Amino acid sequence: MVLDEYREDADAVLDPVAKQMLDTHPDTLTWTSLFCAILAGAFFALSMYGEWLLGLGAIFVFLNGVLDALDGKIAKMSGRASKRGDMLDHVVDRYADFFMIGGIMLSPYSRHMIIGLAALLGVFMTSYMGTQAQAVGAKRDYSGVLGRADRLALLIAMPLIQLMLITLLLPSEIPLPAPFQLNLIEIMLIWFAIAGNLTAVQRGLRAWRSLK
Repeated sequence: MVLDEYREDADAVLDPVAKQMLDTHPDTLTWTSLFCAILAGAFFALSMYGEWLLGLGAIFVFLNGVLDALDGKIAKMSGRASKRGDMLDHVVDRYADFFMIGGIMLSPYSRHMIIGLAALLGVFMTSYMGTQAQAVGAKRDYSGVLGRADRLALLIAMPLIQLMLITLLLPSEIPLPAPFQLNLIEIMLIWFAIAGNLTAVQRGLRAWRSLK
């Protein structure tokens, strides 16, 4: 994952916050992160009523990412880490991915349903291959060109940039012949589809080679 290189930088910010929240149960943060993901998807989907809703959606994607990072840290620091908590975290992450990307798919800025479906496939297969490797006895695999942190960063940045371009009355599409015109959000979904499925293949091959 590209953003894995900056994990220590993020820990420098998140660890002090986690230490101040040790009385909060990690599962509470996990469920709250799901609620933020649902709101993000809803705001994206409703952006037909105002492009400013793209900004609100991006804010709640950010909150989802922060809470998702904090729940595990608090669980470890407070001695509440458990297999149940780990399972809940992974399940909630998949639902969160569905709501956030699904909301983008239903927005007026995603005009090609097939692109959105391919993006969802890439995202879900990336996560599945990582956990399936562990399930069959290989090491849990977080490698590849598109990890969850990378997806969240793009789900924050692309809607905000799209909103900025619209607000400033600047071109927000690549000038290709119709019907191949693409805006930034559609390009992001194409990247999710390509990089996600590529990452899934990478993880699958790595797990396959490690098994006997």
